[in-house]
Amino acid sequence: MIALVLAAAMPLTFAAPASAQDKHVPKAQAWAEKTLREWMKDPVVIAAVKAQNVKHADLSQDKIDALDKQWRAETKASAKPLINEVMGNVLSAFLKKKEAEGKGLVTEIFVMDNKGLNVGQSDVTSDYWQGDEAKWQKTFSVGPTAVFVDKVDKDESTQKFQTQVSISIVDGGAVIGAVTVGLDVEMLMDM
Repeated sequence: MIALVLAAAMPLTFAAPASAQDKHVPKAQAWAEKTLREWMKDPVVIAAVKAQNVKHADLSQDKIDALDKQWRAETKASAKPLINEVMGNVLSAFLKKKEAEGKGLVTEIFVMDNKGLNVGQSDVTSDYWQGDEAKWQKTFSVGPTAVFVDKVDKDESTQKFQTQVSISIVDGGAVIGAVTVGLDVEMLMDM
């Protein structure tokens, strides 16, 4: 009898965190619509994404996979030519400035091209190709008004709870890329 009561109560125990997880979504969506969309209209963002789309127009999936493998290896290596190229560009400098202006709310920013490859970022990501992940698939592939808010996770490096919000980057009504921003959930909920 006790086992049946406990078994019946278990789904309720697991359901509570899931509903608590969703409380951040409206605030993250509102922040993305008000702030992030404006940031992504900047000519620095548009020019960088468009240039990389041209540069990578003929990239095969094999080459994308090779670049991603190179990036992952460079995160642990002393020589980092691909990472340094991306981290040293004008767009990355712009994104680092935006992260700093966030005063702790913004934990990371990275912009992706029309293949899901990093164009610029405020901090080094663990991989170069985001095209196989929801952050790119649920924005770039959806359309110009897409907003995707991911679940809350504990960031191991900062020990803070964060979520990622992603939107499509648009130029002249056409989707040219996507952006993902990490947000500190506690700060977000206090807004």
